[in-house]
Amino acid sequence: MKLYTINTGHFKLDGGAMFGVVPKSIWQKSNPADENNMCSWAMRCLLIESGNRLILIDNGMGNKQDDKFFGYYYLHGNDTLDASLAQHGFTRDDVTDVFLTHLHFDHCGGSIVYSADRTKLYPAFKNAKYWCHQSHWEWAVNPNPREKASFLKENILPIQESGQLNWYTADTVIIPELSALVVNGHTESMLLPLIRYQSQTILFMADLIPSVGHLPIPYVMGYDVRPLDTLKEKTEILKRANDENWLLFFEHDPAIELISLAATERGIRMKEQLKVSEL
Repeated sequence: MKLYTINTGHFKLDGGAMFGVVPKSIWQKSNPADENNMCSWAMRCLLIESGNRLILIDNGMGNKQDDKFFGYYYLHGNDTLDASLAQHGFTRDDVTDVFLTHLHFDHCGGSIVYSADRTKLYPAFKNAKYWCHQSHWEWAVNPNPREKASFLKENILPIQESGQLNWYTADTVIIPELSALVVNGHTESMLLPLIRYQSQTILFMADLIPSVGHLPIPYVMGYDVRPLDTLKEKTEILKRANDENWLLFFEHDPAIELISLAATERGIRMKEQLKVSEL
């Protein structure tokens, strides 16, 4: 079994929205904003190679949206999904499973692409099963007004229409080393992949804790639909992760992909910065 970090580019989001009630005078120390109060964030995915399975966890925002859309989110940097896969000797056609933590555009936008003439939408991973939590799928295709802008039908509906959509449940075994926790603070039934790799356990944080800067319990995104649930989930998961010596993989931290943890007087914080390739 091997793990590969897949970088799909960076984008920008409002710093205040990313840190909720935390004042800018505090959060800007770890995530400095530009003149428009926007901070840069990674869209960092994870690829698992195990036997004849190649499992991609999330896939970034893709590139099929129009200029107006990208004018809001400022996709930047040289990383792309295809280039990152190629760096490790793979193409999209090699992927056997696409594991979707949730269906916000910056996590699943790469799932679907346009035909060359931009008249048809089809799965970017033609040989893959797409895995999603059924409750989250239903939440996404019938969006509430607060999240509607994050659930784009062109990213979601073609997956089901293709016949490649599968429901991930507690009984699902894609490979024995992969399981998932279900959390509900950020959005309904978001999946956090839990990976047993060599002698380590790695938790893919998705949007529960999007960056190292969000490790303090009160640092909760303004995007979360149930912020008090997020507080509880962060508290419980960080305690378990520290007690059991898990590593945390960050999807959105602009620079840090993986950390170990330590208990401090201020709470559970980063002990050591790591890279998947160094494990």
